[in-house]
Amino acid sequence: MTTETTKVPPADESLKAPIPRELMQRDNPFVLPPALAELAERSPVGRSTLPGGEPFWLVCGYDEARAVLADPRFSADRFRYHPRFKNLPEQLGEQLRNDKARAGSFINMDPPEHTRYRKLLTGQFTVRRMRGLTTRIEQIVTERLDAMLAAGNSADLVPAFTVAVPSLVICELLGVRYEDRKEFQQRASDLLRTDQPVKQAVENSEAQREFMQRLVADKRRNPTDDMISGLVHHAGADPALTDDELVGIANLLLLAGLDTTASMLGLGMFVLLQRPEQLAVLRDEPARTGAAVEELLRYLTVVSTGLFRFATQDLELGGEHIPAGATVVISLLAANRDRRHWTEPESLDVTRERNSHLAFGHGVHQCLGQQLARIEMTVAYTELLRRLPNVRLAVPPDDVPLRNDMITYGVHALPIAWDAS
Repeated sequence: MTTETTKVPPADESLKAPIPRELMQRDNPFVLPPALAELAERSPVGRSTLPGGEPFWLVCGYDEARAVLADPRFSADRFRYHPRFKNLPEQLGEQLRNDKARAGSFINMDPPEHTRYRKLLTGQFTVRRMRGLTTRIEQIVTERLDAMLAAGNSADLVPAFTVAVPSLVICELLGVRYEDRKEFQQRASDLLRTDQPVKQAVENSEAQREFMQRLVADKRRNPTDDMISGLVHHAGADPALTDDELVGIANLLLLAGLDTTASMLGLGMFVLLQRPEQLAVLRDEPARTGAAVEELLRYLTVVSTGLFRFATQDLELGGEHIPAGATVVISLLAANRDRRHWTEPESLDVTRERNSHLAFGHGVHQCLGQQLARIEMTVAYTELLRRLPNVRLAVPPDDVPLRNDMITYGVHALPIAWDAS
């Protein structure tokens, strides 16, 4: 890989566009991208082309998406099958494939390798830990809102709240020391950026790994009541997890727990503030917030790129022949708005009965931290509407910058104002 950034431009398509942009770029959170809507209307499963020129099959139907995600004939191992690696600069591709980088990345593994990690992690999401984290989430949300209120009656909600809250929750989950949390937040922010040269992305990734390596070493010497300590000293881990595995797991928990939850909090408030009748329901009936979170998860579906799977044998899906080795992309966004499964799926209805959406995936790879994310969102939305009287956008909706060209959809900033008490 060249070290000259002029030869690897920041807009390098092999890193920024895992599927065609027209299928993921949303200029309006209330509607599907037109190209995606057209494909979804045509068929629940259809053939398209990746940015590199390789064919792939796009799954837009809810039932078909569930079928793929539950079918062991579809592999999640992108290190082995993903055509994207063919186009990466040599050094970066080598780093992404090596054992050190792959260790602990269980979302890219199949059983039985995946099963081992999944079982260990499931054992860490105990009822006791979730109760403790719920109390801590309530405290974190209160502290962030106290700081916002003390500073006046306006703020950019993204840095002040929607990123800060899940970042601090992940710190609690992983057991990051208080004196290291500022560095942790900065490292995480750098890691999630996509507007940078490949060389810088690799350097940010290595810096984050070094931080997590220090964290793991600290937990080996000084265990506390956190998930990393629990994994380090788990008596049932046979063989014991290596440092590389623990670092990989920690980074995966960071990426899965921070960016998606932050995006949901910011985008959810942006949408609610443009639907005052929906916002009023939650403000006046806070007991509805838990069910409303499910509707927001379905409606917004912030993972714009969908989920990649790879056929390990020839098979049929939705009337389409899928050859062995083919790439299949499940559009969670389209599946969560499948007219065959929901009435008026293009409408946001916070009073809709709880629904079995696919925002957290399905099958053996379904999101482990989904309950934690639900708690964060429920507490956050409830307290935002309770403590910020007459909360509203401080700019016209068209002036809110959307993250419509990134892997996770959301808002880059969300200027709001509220009435002074």
